[in-house]
Amino acid sequence: MVEHTPLALPDNPQLVTNITHFARALRIAGLPAGPGRVADAIRAVEAAGFSARGDFYHTLMACFVSRPEHRVVFDQMFRLYWRDPRYLEHMMSLLTPQLRGVAEERMARPAEKRAAEALLHGVARNLPDLPEQDGTEIEIDAALTMSREERLKTLDFEQMSLAEMAEAKRILARMRLAVLPIKSRRTEAAAQGARPDWRRTIRAGLAQGGEITSFARKTPRIRWPALVALCDISGSMSSYSRAVLHFLHAVANEKGAGWARVHGFTFGTRLTNITRHLAQRDVDAALAAAGAEAQDWEGGTRIGACLEIFNRDWARRVLGQGAVVLLITDGLDRDEPDRLARAMERLHLSARRVVWINPLLRWEGFAPKAAGIRAMLPHVDSFRAGHNIAALEGLAAALSRTDDAGEKARLMAMLR
Repeated sequence: MVEHTPLALPDNPQLVTNITHFARALRIAGLPAGPGRVADAIRAVEAAGFSARGDFYHTLMACFVSRPEHRVVFDQMFRLYWRDPRYLEHMMSLLTPQLRGVAEERMARPAEKRAAEALLHGVARNLPDLPEQDGTEIEIDAALTMSREERLKTLDFEQMSLAEMAEAKRILARMRLAVLPIKSRRTEAAAQGARPDWRRTIRAGLAQGGEITSFARKTPRIRWPALVALCDISGSMSSYSRAVLHFLHAVANEKGAGWARVHGFTFGTRLTNITRHLAQRDVDAALAAAGAEAQDWEGGTRIGACLEIFNRDWARRVLGQGAVVLLITDGLDRDEPDRLARAMERLHLSARRVVWINPLLRWEGFAPKAAGIRAMLPHVDSFRAGHNIAALEGLAAALSRTDDAGEKARLMAMLR
């Protein structure tokens, strides 16, 4: 008979108290861990037992996890709370590693900082102050450090804590996305127009007995394009997609921004139109409604199939009048490359401009090695990063220039 290693519980060994505290931390981190689920978890653990770690993990997961995107946060919470006897010290080292004397600081895994903050909610403020070491006072030269906002702009969305992400969303809500007007073939009357308007000139002369006293002038009419965002919400893109959707919500609700209309679509294993949700004034309500409609959050990726559906059902409706397309995806697709290339080619021919935002560009050694990336790259006008606030600010500047190609030229050279 296999002997199981006893589970390392936190300092308080009472089962009900620990499960309740664990559920409270899950709720702070965003999981729907209400009183009913806590009661179910306690009864399930009492029935299944908790001497085996694997059984205990799957029992709690069955009670608290109901959506795929909750799995990552639950895994981090479980590992920190139940599997590490010194979980409090470990979590503090994630949030403030310099205070724990860590010799070599490492980057926290995705969702790890958020799990740590949730478990430390209401605990960190009660911790005793750290003792001073040898009376040494640390002095910081503020002139050589970045401000909090500047540092936040360069921080990867996937590595942000709950507080940092909340601050990032406030910054994104203030950002603006430039738009270049389009000169139409139609004209309108203008006193200082560059072109003569012979029809109005002759009509005015006939009204005066055929005598022409002045020349009427006209200028091309200005119209504003639409913005169409196609946002990948697969597992590898969920953190970035949420941040970009906050940005798009601000653009969609900005009065006088210039865009004729902002259309939003999400795709993973299927295509979902979330345009009407982006029109809501409250950003939290808008994204909650969009998430409820898009049932494939953090699922697989079928870029080619979803683009085919967009080209067939939506392209003629939303890509008219010179629309600009923002394609937010990492390009990691499981469809056939030829199918993806055909869908991208048609999208490129239908839109005035296609800008690809890929968070994988955060890596200095990024190269177009994946088949999906190689199939998509020739059919975009600009290829840019989108992993932090600074990258999205660069996108806003790039849209004001028609000749901006981002990293496309460099990466196309690698394909030759």
